Amino acid sequence: MKKGFVDLHVHSDRSSDGDFPPDALARMAAEAGFAAIAIADHDTVAAYPDALEAGREAGVEIIPSMEVTSLFAEREFHCQMVFLDWENPRVADLVARMAETRWREARQRVANLQALGINLTWEEVEAASPTQAPLGVTIARILLDKPESRHDPALKKFYGRDGRPLPPAYFYKDYFLDGAKAYVPKQHIPLTEVLEECPRVGAVPVLSHPGAYFQRTTADDLIRLKELGLAGLEVYTSYHDDEQTRSYLEEAKKLDLVPTAGSDFHGRVKPHVAFGSIREGGYEMVEALRERRPS
Repeated sequence: MKKGFVDLHVHSDRSSDGDFPPDALARMAAEAGFAAIAIADHDTVAAYPDALEAGREAGVEIIPSMEVTSLFAEREFHCQMVFLDWENPRVADLVARMAETRWREARQRVANLQALGINLTWEEVEAASPTQAPLGVTIARILLDKPESRHDPALKKFYGRDGRPLPPAYFYKDYFLDGAKAYVPKQHIPLTEVLEECPRVGAVPVLSHPGAYFQRTTADDLIRLKELGLAGLEVYTSYHDDEQTRSYLEEAKKLDLVPTAGSDFHGRVKPHVAFGSIREGGYEMVEALRERRPS
């Protein structure tokens, strides 16, 4: 069996909130000693086929994947579709549906900010993210990058002493999180539907960062999702502390879910997450997921 580290949750600049193109990620993976990475962009497979060619050139296996934003039990859940057939027309249909929802959500978020007196136009957001529907953290980054925003008393807390913007996640939590000032109700597709679609497109479903503050995945959630087809659980992730890692590893073993490792690397949006920072992933995880691919 192939040896080496793996990271099954990396974002490229084909996500609206990622910074690095696929070829840069492939080179970074090679330099960091990774045998394989999965580029799992938010609700898009736009990194492919470029990512596959970049991997071949760098000598790193690139595993096709996509991280789908979905709803389950009235919460936002992220699900990786590992090994998906990214050229399948069903994937294109799924991406189109998600994009429509994302654009609508983004427009309403900007409108809500404007209603709060924050100086941000839709034209500014669209110009900064012309091809991908901007996520909440993307909108926050666009706003905080505006020189004028530094002089807005309402936004002062989102800048450091050096005047540079703090990570956009701080703004997201204050303005876009459930119940926050500019919150927009989620309109994502149901996670149950994502799990139904996975075997139709050759994908193995892995639940991202179950302990994330917006998911709060319980043992009962995992039992139900396992019944619906969930095959893997991201145990080793930048979202989890040691206690959460131990707890979710135990749940994965109980339910025969493949425990996986993923840094959720983005770049500037998550400056605390360095590329290659999760080193618990071994190639045996890839083999275990491959064994669960639908025939």
